[in-house]
Amino acid sequence: MSFGDVKTPKGLGELNKHLAANSYIDGYTPSKADLSVFEAVGSNPGEKFVHVQRWYRHIASFTPAERSTWTGQAVPQVSGGQPTVTASKPAADDDDDVDLFGSDEEDDAEAARIREERVKAYSEKKSKKPALIAKSSVLLDVKPWDDETDMAKMEELVRTVEMDGLLWGASKLVPLAYGIRKLQIMCVIEDEKISVDLLTEKIQEFEDLVQSVDIAAFNKI
Repeated sequence: MSFGDVKTPKGLGELNKHLAANSYIDGYTPSKADLSVFEAVGSNPGEKFVHVQRWYRHIASFTPAERSTWTGQAVPQVSGGQPTVTASKPAADDDDDVDLFGSDEEDDAEAARIREERVKAYSEKKSKKPALIAKSSVLLDVKPWDDETDMAKMEELVRTVEMDGLLWGASKLVPLAYGIRKLQIMCVIEDEKISVDLLTEKIQEFEDLVQSVDIAAFNKI
C-alpha cells in the first residue's frame, strides 16, 4: 500500500486508513519504518486523521535514545523527501493470522465479499478456542476460640468443605497471642462458581472450633 506524500491530505488519508487496522507502520513493535514516517509527517495532524494522531502521539512519547535502538528498515524516500510506504504483512501468530481487510485495488463488491469471508473464518476460529476460566487465589485466616482448640481437627473439618470449583492448597499455623494460633489456609476458586462469602459461611458452621474466618489475601489468577 502506497501512502504517497504524507504531508498532503491524500497521503495522510491513506496513512490513516492503514493505521486504523495496524498499531505500527510495519509489524507489532515500533521500528525504523515508524521513525521515518514520523519524521516525514513532521507534526500532529489533528483529529481529522484520528488514527494518525493516535500513532503520532505514541511515537512521540519515546525519547530519542529509545528510538535510536529501533530495528527494521526505514521507509524509502522519493522526490520531495516524503516516504512512499509499502506495508508488509506482519508475521502471523495464533490469533491474528486472518487478514480482515481486503485490498484497496479490488472493486467494492469483491472486497466486501472477501472481507465477509475472512471475518467469518476469523470468528469461527476464535469460537473454537476454549473459554478462559477466571480463577482467584484466596488466603483465609481461620481463628479458634482459645488455645485449647484442636487445630489439627479444625483443619481437617475445613478441608471437608467441597464445592464445584474449589481446590484447597497449603496451610500453616500462625501465632496470634497468649498461645493462641490461627489456621492460615490457601485455596483456589473458580470465580463464576464460588462465592467467597458462601465459602466462609460454610467454614463458620464448624462453630464448636471456629470463632471467625477472615480473608487475608485475594488475588486474580
